[in-house]
Amino acid sequence: MRTDVTHFNCEVSEGIAAIALDRPDRKNPLTFDSYAELRNWFRDLHYDEEVKAVVFAPNGGNFSSGGDVHDIIGPLTKMNMKELLAFTRMTGDLVKAMVNCGKPIIAAVDGVCAGAGAIIAMASDLRIATPEAKTAFLFNRVGLAGCDMGACAILPRIIGQGRAAELLYLGRSMSADEGERWGFFNRVVPADELMEVATDTARWIANGPAFANMMTKTMLAQEWSMSIEQAIEAEAQAQAICMQGQDFHRAFNAFVAKERPVFEGD
Repeated sequence: MRTDVTHFNCEVSEGIAAIALDRPDRKNPLTFDSYAELRNWFRDLHYDEEVKAVVFAPNGGNFSSGGDVHDIIGPLTKMNMKELLAFTRMTGDLVKAMVNCGKPIIAAVDGVCAGAGAIIAMASDLRIATPEAKTAFLFNRVGLAGCDMGACAILPRIIGQGRAAELLYLGRSMSADEGERWGFFNRVVPADELMEVATDTARWIANGPAFANMMTKTMLAQEWSMSIEQAIEAEAQAQAICMQGQDFHRAFNAFVAKERPVFEGD
């Protein structure tokens, strides 16, 4: 896995990739370059055998303030339609790359999590927050629609249509407590425990059956557009494929031997 990235931090250890935006002095805004590099990194991750799970971490007490006002917002006001569409497609491609990377992603959210930062948290598989986390889909507040980077499709599936509409129309911050009650955050933990809990969760996933986890992530995404009948058939095929894997046999043999299975991802 490439760790020699330029526009964000990346460390890989024991099958876990820990990544974080690296502009803590400005609450970790995204730039044209960091958008593109994150998109490419997640695309490549699909083919990586070393990484089993990802932790998208905060930096300096904040997750991300979204698109940089000076490096992105300002230039966007001077672009023509073709250039603007190229940009919005590129940002959407980041979400698609996260959804299709085949590896579970855990967002560890602290402090400001706004705009595209909130989208990155939304596009992750699990979200763990501190009490100080403030999540805002604030596109409406800068004169834009809430339908950004898949927000109108994904957010209602996480917290419900009415709550998603409230956040997208008002652009207000969702507190950590609200986020946990609404199902956006899986857990809220003290700030000094955030990375430990997120990493422990990632380690649990990384020690599990990697191919089966990839299949679960794939089905979670693909079944959005399926009927119940189609979904049941798709899951029957997916599970039959997993049953041919060696991890399934390892789990059975370990159970018979009254041991804990050691999965190898095949």
